[in-house]
Amino acid sequence: MKWVLSGLIVVVVLAVGVSLWARLAPTDPDHWHVMPNKTRDINQEGSAFRVVVAQDDTLARLHDIIMDEPRTILLAGSVEDGMITYITRSALFGFPDYTTVWQNGEELAVYGRLRFGRSDLGVNAARIDRWLALLGQGGG
Repeated sequence: MKWVLSGLIVVVVLAVGVSLWARLAPTDPDHWHVMPNKTRDINQEGSAFRVVVAQDDTLARLHDIIMDEPRTILLAGSVEDGMITYITRSALFGFPDYTTVWQNGEELAVYGRLRFGRSDLGVNAARIDRWLALLGQGGG
């Protein structure tokens, strides 16, 4: 019984430590507020990229949708700049995912990626596709 209690305490301490590490690690906007030069939809192990047709107000409408997402904050940029980067944190441990949205004329690009680990288990792709569906743009 003593070993079980000790093991449980170790697991709880590790979980709290991982959560604090994920939540308190500094974020450099210059590192994350970037957009790769891609022209088609891509799903990778820790990221997703979507390109859709845009109208003049598409970035502003998507910004409103994203800011309604739980645990999401703006990291850098603005609608006026034409490019915005957001941080969305997981519910349990607070792991950050970064999403950059860029509108260039009639093209809107959305790039979501994880910060820690190798695989996001499709979370970024699903989130982007959900946002685009709410926008009325479908999803990849």
